[in-house]
Amino acid sequence: MRKKYFFFDIDGTLTDNRTREVVPSAMEALRKLKEAGHFVAIATGRAHYKARPVMEQLRLTDMVCCGGGGLVIDGQLVHNIPLDLKKAQALLREAESLGIGVLLQLTDSIDVYSKNDMFRQQVGPRQEPTNYIFDPQMDYETLPQILKIYLSVSAEDEHKLTLKDTIGHLRFAKEYLIFQYDAKKQGILDMMEVLQADIRDVVVFGDDTNDLVMFDPCWTSVAMGNACEELKEKATYVAERNTDDGIYKICEQMGWFEKV
Repeated sequence: MRKKYFFFDIDGTLTDNRTREVVPSAMEALRKLKEAGHFVAIATGRAHYKARPVMEQLRLTDMVCCGGGGLVIDGQLVHNIPLDLKKAQALLREAESLGIGVLLQLTDSIDVYSKNDMFRQQVGPRQEPTNYIFDPQMDYETLPQILKIYLSVSAEDEHKLTLKDTIGHLRFAKEYLIFQYDAKKQGILDMMEVLQADIRDVVVFGDDTNDLVMFDPCWTSVAMGNACEELKEKATYVAERNTDDGIYKICEQMGWFEKV
């Protein structure tokens, strides 16, 4: 068996969306892949601080995180690429002029910053643990970096943001948009360059639209049975649902548990 380089999405791929816990058979599959001599890593849109506990639970040391902007190699965060600052500042000025609530992630932590509490007043709190820090004197133009932007704008009203498409964005909650580095494929390419390995040996697993960017014809892509149809159409293979042991079964079927 030729050595493969596996990259797994977390939410809905490794984890059960109902419980938020890693599927036991998926954890066992990753253990057997590592034991066979393959490279095994995570590829997630999650921020580094939020993804690291999962990486450590799975006893992995390598990860593409922050939507591809973050790279963890041998347990060390090598880089965490922020948003294009000028584009982010322009987007924030437009959002502010439209009366849209703003939250900013400026550091790799649960802290989010804003001039006011308009975001929560408009759509309620973020759907994850958050420490809100308010600074009425905040000046967007003097910020050294911005990692993520959260805007309280609905799908029906997002067309009002004329600068929306200048920065990668996702919608996981119907009430707000998330603007973040969105280049999982580039993150994988960066990792493979460090490893000096052939990208044809890459195997990626995913389930949602934010995984479309890493499903590339130059390598093997596996969509879970619970994946969105767009991803299944782009996949090399479609596994069973993750909660039906889809990861374990396709790894066994493809012979990936055999020793390198």
